[in-house]
Order: sequence, then C-alpha cells, then structure tokens
Amino acid sequence: MTQTTSRDESDPVLKQYEIFADLDDQQLSRLQASTSIRCLDKCERLFEQGQPAKFFYLLRHGQIKLYRISREGEEKVMELVHPGQTFAENLMFDENTPVYPTHADAVDPSELICIEQRAFMSILAESLSTCFRLMNSMNRRLQRHIEEIDHLTLHDATHRLVFFLLDQLPKDINHSATIYLTTPKYIIASRLSIMPETLSRTLKRLERQGLIAVCGQNVVLLDIPALRARLGGEPGENASAPAWPDLAQQVSTLHLHECIR
Repeated sequence: MTQTTSRDESDPVLKQYEIFADLDDQQLSRLQASTSIRCLDKCERLFEQGQPAKFFYLLRHGQIKLYRISREGEEKVMELVHPGQTFAENLMFDENTPVYPTHADAVDPSELICIEQRAFMSILAESLSTCFRLMNSMNRRLQRHIEEIDHLTLHDATHRLVFFLLDQLPKDINHSATIYLTTPKYIIASRLSIMPETLSRTLKRLERQGLIAVCGQNVVLLDIPALRARLGGEPGENASAPAWPDLAQQVSTLHLHECIR
C-alpha cells in the first residue's frame, strides 16, 4: 500500500545527493517544502504512461522499473532505477504539458522522494551550478542509453549478457568476483531484449565454457579477462561511468540490484 508523507524542512537528506549539493540553505529549505516521501510495496505502480508529470523522483531504497507495454501485451523494460538515482527530471523542460513516457512500478519495496517540478525549476533559475549538475547527470544518462542501444541492436544475446555482467564490476577488477542478483529473470531478459529461455540457455553455455558459475542468486565470474575478450576488451576499459556507482565500494562480493532467479 502506498504511503505518502510530507518532509521536515530541516531534514538535510537532499544535500547528500550530488544534484542538490550546490543549493544554499534557503534554496534547500524551499525545495524540501515542496517534496514528499512515497513508499511503495513490491509490484505497486508509481505512475502510468501518459499520466501528467508533476513530479520527478529520487529513489532512496528499493528498485523501480520503467517500462512500456507493446500492442501484443508484452512488457519491455526501458530502464531499472537504483538507489541514489533520479528519474523523470528531463520532463521539466517540456514546453507542452509533460506526461510520463513509461509506466513505473516497484520491483522491490521502495522509498522515493517526490520533488515538484515547478518548485525545482524556480530554484534552477537561481543556481547555475545546479543547472550544470543536472545537465551533467542527464548527459551521462544519454551517453549510457546510446551505448546500450549499440549493444542491443548490433550484438547477439551472448554479447549482451556478458556486457551486462561485466558492467556491474569496477573497471579495475580483474580477478574472479561474485555478483549477487535479486531481480526476476524476466526483467533482466526484457532489459536485454531477449527471451527468458534464451537468457537461461546463454547462462548455461557460459557455465559449460568455464567462464561463469551460477549458484542460486549468485553468479561467479570465473575468468574476467576471457569475458572481456569476448567483447573486444570492453566494458571496464572504457571511460563511461558505471551504471551503479555504489558497486565500486564492494570488494569480494559485488551486490547488484538485478537478478536471475
């Protein structure tokens, strides 16, 4: 069940996030007065495609999937949002009445900060540095999407899966590493534009080749150099930022918020 609460104006939590780091105390107070906390249960909807967009969101806990439904009724996951990430902020710049271009559901129990777009736009008009932070954030996401389109349209299922697994690792990891996976298999398959059964077969093929080992929700990358060689040395050797920056803090077991069950 959805729970929505107002925010204490003295709560400094927004200052912890990069996009809001340059706001002064007065701006921060105004912003926090226009935000609320929303808690979602697993599988609960946040918004629907075509719904008027009055807020953008910062995910504090959990995981959100952004997706569309095809004419045939098939779900296509466009993006998975992880803690610390914002989404729907680009809609603030729509000259027409903005609407959400996707559905948004909670994959896990989730907590979000809901930020009124109009209030934030007025603050952007006063803070050039915050404008640049927002532009930088949207530029990184755009570059990320371009890279994903390349892998989804120009490469086969094995390449996509190997890229996906390696992309969870900090670029300086060269020894074996364990990734703990917690998102349903069909979501991963949809995100990679492959069928769930194709995903399962590809995992088994990589296991037989001695490149990975799958045990429940754990995927052990046994030979990272060999996996990178399958991609021509990428990812991990390019300049793009990881999709989940917090993973760089992990060493022995790398916890990823996407899973194959």
